[in-house]
Amino acid sequence: MSRVGLEGQVAVVTGAARGLGALLARKLAARGASVALVGLEPEELKHLAVRLRADSEADAEYWHADVTDHEVMARVAREAKDRFGKVDIAVANAGVATGGPFLDSDPVTWRRVIEVNLVGSAVTGRAFLPVLVESRGYLLQIASLAALTPAPMMTAYCASKAGVEAYAHSLRAEVGHRGVRVGVGYLSWTDTDMVRGADEDEVMRDVRRRLPWPTNRTYPLGPTADRIVQGVERRSAHVYGQWWLRGMQAVRGALPAAVGGPLGRREMRRVAARLEGHGPVPTGLTGAGGAADERERTR
Repeated sequence: MSRVGLEGQVAVVTGAARGLGALLARKLAARGASVALVGLEPEELKHLAVRLRADSEADAEYWHADVTDHEVMARVAREAKDRFGKVDIAVANAGVATGGPFLDSDPVTWRRVIEVNLVGSAVTGRAFLPVLVESRGYLLQIASLAALTPAPMMTAYCASKAGVEAYAHSLRAEVGHRGVRVGVGYLSWTDTDMVRGADEDEVMRDVRRRLPWPTNRTYPLGPTADRIVQGVERRSAHVYGQWWLRGMQAVRGALPAAVGGPLGRREMRRVAARLEGHGPVPTGLTGAGGAADERERTR
């Protein structure tokens, strides 16, 4: 598919305060796009907006907003349209995670992962689709390897990412005739605050390292962001942050049985034995982004 030049385009990125969202904003701006930054950390967002204005010829502005709040996100969409004159691209990137055995998980934290990752993505789409229809634009929904295969100790995250994948595929069928393209971005473990936060728990870190190659690696953020930006330029229906994820599509139907089979049960018996002397499992959201979400909810 031919590329669409980003010069003069306007892109919205949620979860833009740090990690993948911040780097995507920088790379989009470097290609000439004006960027609307949305997130929960206003000081980080402000600093990034100032940096983008200084480092590129493109414009940048930021909005402090919770993606699960429909009224707030609808206001952000109106204000972004007023500020830039249009919106051509929306990247629904905001996400949080938690890990550990489901029966020991905190119900409030578990629910929040679903709310941010799935409901927040739908709220983002609902807010920005009207302006994307006007521009015949592109909505990229960031999903995960977790949408392609289940994983123990990650029930909330897997459920949310499988949900956003299905939501985005359904939405593509609804809005294509109106000129809007919808893509799904798939990422494996990538070097972000979220993944580093998950690795702080020794059991979760050990479980991940025992996954089969190449799913047990942590991948650098820069090349991952480059692949996603290329997908945005092509208005791709599927965008893969790591090359091998494309091949996972062909075998995804067999993965639930493989994960839940004898090898999976044996691995979880080993983990259960370790957890007996491990102490309380983590109950909060992982990483600095998760901490920011929890501060916002308790403010």
